Order: sequence, then C-alpha cells, then structure tokens
Amino acid sequence: MKRTAILSALLLIAAACAAPVRVAPTIPQGLEPGDDEAMIGTLAAHGVQIYECRGVNSDDGQQAVWAFVAPEAELFAEGRPVGRHYAGPHWESVDGSRVAGVVKARAEAPREGAIPWLLLATRSVGPDGALAGVTSIQRINTEGGTAPSAEGCTLASLGQRARVAYTADYVLYGAR
Repeated sequence: MKRTAILSALLLIAAACAAPVRVAPTIPQGLEPGDDEAMIGTLAAHGVQIYECRGVNSDDGQQAVWAFVAPEAELFAEGRPVGRHYAGPHWESVDGSRVAGVVKARAEAPREGAIPWLLLATRSVGPDGALAGVTSIQRINTEGGTAPSAEGCTLASLGQRARVAYTADYVLYGAR
C-alpha cells in the first residue's frame, strides 16, 4: 500500500513536470513565488467557476448581483486526470494528498473574459503524497470563467446558480 502511494506520487510529479504548458509571455509583477521556492510542475485545469445570484443592499435599495461560490475542475497532466480542484480552494491529487490555498496576489488576465491570474499560498491539509510539499500555486493562462452578464441576475432569480466554463494552468511550487 505504501509502495503504491509513493509510486503514485512520483508518477503525478513526473507527469506534471513533463506536461505541455501554454507559456505566458510574462508573469505579472507580484505573482512570482518566493525566492525560497522552486517549480515542481504544472497541472492543466478544465472545469467551471460557479456563481450564485444574490441580493445585496445598496443606497438604491436591494440589488441582485452574481457572487462567486467555488471552482469545480479536473486537473490533468499529459492529458491524464491526476486530481481535482474545488471549494476552499483545494487541490487534491488522486493519491489523496490535498492542499488549501489563500490568495496572496492577483493580476488581471491578458485575455478578455478570463478570470484573474493569482498567486496563492498553500498548506497541506491531507495525507502525504504528491501535493503535500506544495507551498504556492500560480493560476495563469486563464480562459473564460468570469461571472455571467448582470442581466441574468435579477431579484426574481435570487439563488439561481450559473456554471461558467474555464481553463487554467496551475503552476506548483515547493521549498527549495
């Protein structure tokens, strides 16, 4: 069992390192990992960003706005599923290892209609495995995922959810 877990972790890391990545011409200032971190690999995400129509009070009375709820995506390396990304935010490997993230910095995406690029600090919240040593994650090369148009969220549609397709690359970093 332990041998299988170690082999699974090594395969995930090797696959992530070998995965073709849509390379961004420049990482925006402020999204660089710490000097004490080195890249471990990159995972491609294919999924949705989930939004909910919610009521908020304003000077003009109550308004309806789309509020971000959570991501829901499969993670791939070399075209093979290797984990998932979900609310928290969490990234979970097929070996059960899991990290939780907190946004440290954000930058507007170069593509119109794409969710922002991020730098997240992470901590392990699961068993040892492929993701246990990840200390930071960059979300780059985003496509899609922004909130639906305001017209789709009205006081009559409060509570309605929208699932907006997105893709991104998650670059994983660990301690040097």
